[in-house]
Order: sequence, then structure tokens, then C-alpha cells
Amino acid sequence: MYEGKITDVPGIEVGHAQDFTAKTGCTVILARKSAVGGVDVRGSAPGTRETDLLRPMNLVERIHAVALCGGSAFGLSAACGVMKYLEEQGIGFDTGVAKVPIVAAAVIFDLAYGNSRIRPDEKMGYEACINANSGIIAQGSVGAGTGATVGKILGMRGCMKAGVGTSSIKLPGGIVVGALVVVNAFGDVVEPGTGKIIAGARNPETGEFVDTKRVLLQGYTTKAPIGNNTTIGVVATNACLSKEQANKVASLAHNGLALTISPVHTMFDGDTIFAMSTGDIKSDVNVIGVAAVEAVSRAVVNAIMSAQKFQDT
Repeated sequence: MYEGKITDVPGIEVGHAQDFTAKTGCTVILARKSAVGGVDVRGSAPGTRETDLLRPMNLVERIHAVALCGGSAFGLSAACGVMKYLEEQGIGFDTGVAKVPIVAAAVIFDLAYGNSRIRPDEKMGYEACINANSGIIAQGSVGAGTGATVGKILGMRGCMKAGVGTSSIKLPGGIVVGALVVVNAFGDVVEPGTGKIIAGARNPETGEFVDTKRVLLQGYTTKAPIGNNTTIGVVATNACLSKEQANKVASLAHNGLALTISPVHTMFDGDTIFAMSTGDIKSDVNVIGVAAVEAVSRAVVNAIMSAQKFQDT
């Protein structure tokens, strides 16, 4: 397990809420004093909210929360609960007639693992906010990672349990770069540096890893349902970033997924990473981006190492 957590970044809080019976949940990353936001969507089957708003040419620069949810597109409704909570706290973009909380969101598809009729909703999003704090973050099969799985080229019979993980990198000058990732990939999860598979598709008869990349290179045409996957996450820092720089950091952070998920960004995934800048410490955006790559890769490994085995209740 790697050390650190995204809440090591000043101004960031995290809260989970979940239904362990239905095997779904949501995770909220709060910035009560707001954060400059950015995003990069790389997968081809995304389910997101407010990603257009985070483009550099658009008006609003700062966000107040990111909701990461199970439930596929249904789960986006949990963001309404986050908005409700923040409005009650007097937090939001001041329009003159109301403060509108800016809540970005992304979802994973976990409907095939648990009860497909029960998904994160407004109540669960609100509960996650109530549970938010800047302390210890539960990892593994909790929050948005409750129903997460990896390695689905042979279907659900051959996949393994995954979840949510977090990590942080501390840089000179008091800068912290943290990441929180919900790992629900079509591909396998590999150990950075060695490429050794630590979770992924297995032969249903023998339990041995089949190596998704190798199977695809042999010409196998997968019948895996489109969209049953997606890895989503947030990188945060107390370094000062412009909106354009936050988008660049989000883009670079996807390299952390490329180091740990094989293959990644497929037609079956909706991989999305948000970036949040809460501070005013000056730094080189390249340094922050490289740290984000490392934090994301570590968070992916932590998600797997913390997850329950697939044969859980």
C-alpha cells in the first residue's frame, strides 16, 4: 500500500455513502472554499456532468465539489444531493439571486454486479457530504468503489473486485498533489514498472489471469457489453493553477492510468479525471502534472490492494 491521501491537500474533504446490499455507492470530494477546476475525458463511453463548463473558454472557473458515483447515468442524480447540501451551507456561485453550487460528476457502470434497480440518488449524495471530512479515507469496496470490478473481457464470471483508492505526493515548498480514483476498468490492473498483473480477467475454470492485452492481440473479438466499465477520479493540489493549467494536469494525470491499467481508454471505458486547485503556491505545471501521474498510479494500486475479494457477500 502506498501512503498519503487526497485530503492531505488543504481544503479538500472526502465522504462516502453506499448500499452494501445493492453493491453501489458514491464518493464526494468537497472544496468548501471552491477550487479551480479542470477535466479530461479519455474513455469512449463516459457518463459525466459539468464537463463542458470546465473547458478553459467558459465562464465559471471554480467548482465546489466532484461527485463520483456508481449506477451508470442514473447515478448522476446523486450530484443533486451534493448541490442541496452545499446550498444549505451557503456555498455556491453567486448569481445575484441565488448561490448555485458547481458540482461536477462522473459515473461508473456497476449495474451488472449488484442490484441494477438500486442506484445512487439525491439522498445518497447528500449523505456522502454529511460523511465528508479531511481525515482518514476508507479505501477499497466503499463509496463509488462498492460495485467496482476489473478485467471483464470474458464477462463478469472472470472479473475481479476493485474499488476506490487514494494517495498523495509531497513536493518541496509545501506543495501537495493528491489523487482519488475509482477503478472499474475493462482491462487488467498491473504493477507499475514490472507490468505484473495484480487484478484482472481470469479463466473461470482455473482462476489464472488470461492477460487481456494478450488476448486482444491474438485477435479475440470481445462480446463484453459496451459501457460496463470506466475508471474515474480526481487529482487535487494546493499549488496555484489557472483553469487551463488545471485541464492540462487532468490530461497528464491520465498517464497514471496508462501505467496501471492494461488496456485503458477503450471503447468500453468512460475514463474521466477531474483536477482541483485549492491553493496559491506558485509552481511549474509540469511538476504538478508529473506528481499527478504518480499519485494516480499509486491510488489505482491502493484501490486494488484494499478491495474485497470478488467472492464477497
